[in-house]
Amino acid sequence: MAAGSGFLPPGPLLHSLIHVSDEVCSMEKLPFVQQRNVSAMIRRIRLLSSLFEEIQDSSNKLPPSSILCFTELFSVLQKTKLLIQVCKDSSSLWSLIQTERISEQFHVLAKEMGRALDILPLSLLSVTADTREQVELLRKQAKRAESIVDSRETKRKDDVLELMAANNEKNSKNKGSVDLAKAEEIFTNIGLRYPFDYEEEIARLETEVQRQAGTGGLIAVSNINNLISLVSYSKSVLFSNIDSERFCGNPAAQQPSTNANRSIDVSAYSLQVIAPNIPDEFRCPISLDLMRDPVIVSSGHTYDRNSIAQWINSGHHTCPKSGQRLIHMALIPNYALKSLVHQWCQENNIQTEEYPLLASSSSSSGVERSKSWRKSMENAIDHISAAKAVVDAVKMTAEFLVGKLATGSLDIQRQAAYELRLLAKTGMDNRRIIAEAGAIPFLVTLLTSQDARIQENAVTALLNLSIHDNNKILIVAAGAVDHIIATLEVGKTMEARENAAASIFSLSMLDDCKVIIGAHPKAISALVGLLRDGTTAGKRDASTALLNLAVYNANKASVVTAGAVSLLIDLLMDDKAGITDDALSLLALLLGCPEGLQEIRQSRVVVPLLVDLLRFGSQKGKENSITLLLGLCKDGEEVAGRLLMNPRSIPSLRDLAVDGSLKARRKADALLRLLNRCCSHSRNPIG
Repeated sequence: MAAGSGFLPPGPLLHSLIHVSDEVCSMEKLPFVQQRNVSAMIRRIRLLSSLFEEIQDSSNKLPPSSILCFTELFSVLQKTKLLIQVCKDSSSLWSLIQTERISEQFHVLAKEMGRALDILPLSLLSVTADTREQVELLRKQAKRAESIVDSRETKRKDDVLELMAANNEKNSKNKGSVDLAKAEEIFTNIGLRYPFDYEEEIARLETEVQRQAGTGGLIAVSNINNLISLVSYSKSVLFSNIDSERFCGNPAAQQPSTNANRSIDVSAYSLQVIAPNIPDEFRCPISLDLMRDPVIVSSGHTYDRNSIAQWINSGHHTCPKSGQRLIHMALIPNYALKSLVHQWCQENNIQTEEYPLLASSSSSSGVERSKSWRKSMENAIDHISAAKAVVDAVKMTAEFLVGKLATGSLDIQRQAAYELRLLAKTGMDNRRIIAEAGAIPFLVTLLTSQDARIQENAVTALLNLSIHDNNKILIVAAGAVDHIIATLEVGKTMEARENAAASIFSLSMLDDCKVIIGAHPKAISALVGLLRDGTTAGKRDASTALLNLAVYNANKASVVTAGAVSLLIDLLMDDKAGITDDALSLLALLLGCPEGLQEIRQSRVVVPLLVDLLRFGSQKGKENSITLLLGLCKDGEEVAGRLLMNPRSIPSLRDLAVDGSLKARRKADALLRLLNRCCSHSRNPIG
């Protein structure tokens, strides 16, 4: 692209696209208003980010026709980032009043994204079929995107306008009243839960007044001032009892003075006033105040019990800090942290119901030593107790989910299989506990389900469970092999087929399983089918499973008979497949059986391919390439002759004999000696 054209060069442009995509996708604490629009845009940008990264990782140059599209997309992403940031930084109430206008801005950006993707030359880009399909789907969705105005936000907006009218009437005519229960419900839904939240909202509204005043928006200024009055009034009434009584630990003063039914415990708020230097690790990520009763959720993050319980009870099923879905709702006491907070409160003379203030009498050195010893013992017991509590919670969850697998409806079975899939994803203890709860036989049965998602969740859960060695035995004993192979062959989704292949790989880590799976009449042919037709991930799963099975000599001939050799050689030439090293490793193994050796020798393209891989392959690729060439040349004068006729072969072998790995150097020397003997017979030795 010529200088002065207004376009960035391809390299910096891709870097900028990835950078701004990452900034948007990593935004934390998304706004309470416009959540649907913000989440939808982030999902779209996350898909685009995968496209940008894949293109950047490719060595191919960008076609000039794509530069305009990417420049347009960069502009859209920048505007999207700015709009989301404005929604985050602005007053939640004012954003609610402006919900239709802001929703239309997101709609315009979605349309601009669709128009930019219309001119993207996908067929000229070096991307996988999966990425191409995702981008094509995104383009269609963006083109037909409609303005999303959340009906719940529209209802809240109308309610706020009613409250503003009531507040205005109350101020001007001294009659009428504000429905504080309704006000509190709305404010809680947009993130105003504690006095600090109300103060921050007022500050943001005052900033908005100055912005609107500068642009002549007199009606807007009047409305915003009315909102400030409403928030200030609501705060003064709802939290009127947070006063000096609270600092003395008076439980009666811990509730708001309104008759509204409140579930928010604001008692920790006073601690922020009397102890402003609370260590960050002692603050609840939700309330930002001292944790009086710290508990651990399934994501591993710790919160104050009251705050996280309110979060869960309001219908949320994710971790507020990480956004990760909570696989169970158990709140496990964090005894170790609670002990540290207790000690900190004692040292800072802070009194709460949970941490009574200790007498300030002087202590002897013996008492201090006793306290230190007791604290060490308490911490040790706390860690043991916390670990046991986690195990108990997982056991309880696993037993509950297995019960749902056994007796639930299709929807319940689908959800239970999904939850078990997630629970088995991390931790050997989790995998052991799930198996002990009796999940494996039920999951095996679900592999035959006509529901695609149930089958997919079941095979993936079994894959995750199979990582535990003892579970491999239990899975095979439950008769899973036949069903896993059937899923591999005719699974209802590609992900189910891929994870079935990965399950075979995992199970075949046991020698007995190599024999059982290899003897199945359809196992190897199904894996070869996935190697041929699967996605990049599917080809990788199939190749690693075949590699594992081929370690057992009796399976090698079956792999060759299933047509793997010619397919593997084709895959060596397919950069997009991304399994060059796995294909070479498998071919090197198949060389160990007569059928494999014969078929590899018959290929006319394999020698020049292997010579190129000696020069440009990875270290592992070079080692397997030299292994293959050496095996083909032994008792194979025709292959040796073809190798000698290739002008790049001898220099590549000499380079490898000097600079290669120990294994590669040894085999390169052996092959050079073998070729030298061939030349000696023809009286034309290698120099």
